[in-house]
Amino acid sequence: MSIIKPNKLGVISGPGSEWFAHKVLRQLRRLYTKRYRKLSSALAKRHGMAEEEILRSVLLIEDLNSRKIPSTKPARSYHSPNFEVPVRYTRFANGEVKSEILQSVRGLRVFIVHDVANEYPVTLDGGDKDGQVLSINDHLMILFATVNAVLVAGAESVQLVLPTYPYSRQHKKSTREALMASWFGRICEFMGVERIITLDIHSREIENSFNTLRLENLHASYQILIQLKRLVSFNDPNLVVVSPDTGAILRNKFYAEALHKPLALLYKERDYSKVSKTASDSNIKVIKLLGDVKGKTVFMSDDMIGTGGTLLNAMKEIRSLGAEKIICAISLPLFNGRSIEEFDEAYKAGVFYRIIGTNAVFHNERLLHKEWFINTDVTDLFARIISRLHHGRSLSPLLDNRRFIQKLIDEQ
Repeated sequence: MSIIKPNKLGVISGPGSEWFAHKVLRQLRRLYTKRYRKLSSALAKRHGMAEEEILRSVLLIEDLNSRKIPSTKPARSYHSPNFEVPVRYTRFANGEVKSEILQSVRGLRVFIVHDVANEYPVTLDGGDKDGQVLSINDHLMILFATVNAVLVAGAESVQLVLPTYPYSRQHKKSTREALMASWFGRICEFMGVERIITLDIHSREIENSFNTLRLENLHASYQILIQLKRLVSFNDPNLVVVSPDTGAILRNKFYAEALHKPLALLYKERDYSKVSKTASDSNIKVIKLLGDVKGKTVFMSDDMIGTGGTLLNAMKEIRSLGAEKIICAISLPLFNGRSIEEFDEAYKAGVFYRIIGTNAVFHNERLLHKEWFINTDVTDLFARIISRLHHGRSLSPLLDNRRFIQKLIDEQ
């Protein structure tokens, strides 16, 4: 299989995931086009051939490997394959769902891209014309139906691209409660899913629950630091990294070591008998700071914002202790409920300066047009992971991005 003309690769977009999936597809096509041009130029010099001859050779090999007898004239320039597999999603009046694959996927390695955290209206066949909001459980049933449809249609393998891993916060128990994070993966494993690709999973312990299923946990640290570099100088002696809680200590320690900055910690005691429903109604009882933030520019990182109560309380506490400016980085900016309005109010009150979030969770202009929110793109990272997996190449350079980060910092 050629790295410039990949065969047997298919990408499916789940409902509400079209925007993210199409950006990943554009990145894939750009990646393969760039790779072809680089290889074509090198081969032309190596073998003393014109690049037009290289193209004819590539097209000849493609035609020989094609499942159909070519009937059209050969292309005059390289065109990356489309990769996209169309699917029709139907929701019936009783709530049942159906996924119908609209072209052959026999023998393909299929990657299903599904933003299961999308809370914006999506349009399904049989549903309302204005769209309907799907719960995370609605998304999961559609995902399961799609996995089954792809495997029944003869796909070689199925891999899930889930920017948000569902139920990831239910990974440990303190009372009589279900471990839904592991059960979701085991359901996927039972159905025949080979791998799940996700971003900044809440706990790596989840991966230990599977037998054959592989979990690739991507990090947006490089993309986040690119945005941070535009806001502050990495050489600023007053820059300090603060972990918003003990659960985020390793993530923030990584940033502190990369930036060569001190690390502080907010310790919080919670009342777990209370469920947070809004940012202002949190279950945090006590907050204590280990470290110094007076007169400092604070950078904090966390994996997700739900209702945002934890983060807002942390920022208010840090601000009351004399912090000059607060910048937060969030891999999965869910912003559930009224959290956008409450963050807006906190920004106007001077609680924080900026929130850096990835586009792994879809949001419209209601959030994207806010002055305090910076959206950073991670679709190139997902596209490169898909390409490397498809060609059996090592993922280490992308999973461990310290070398790229060090280069970015050295350029300061």
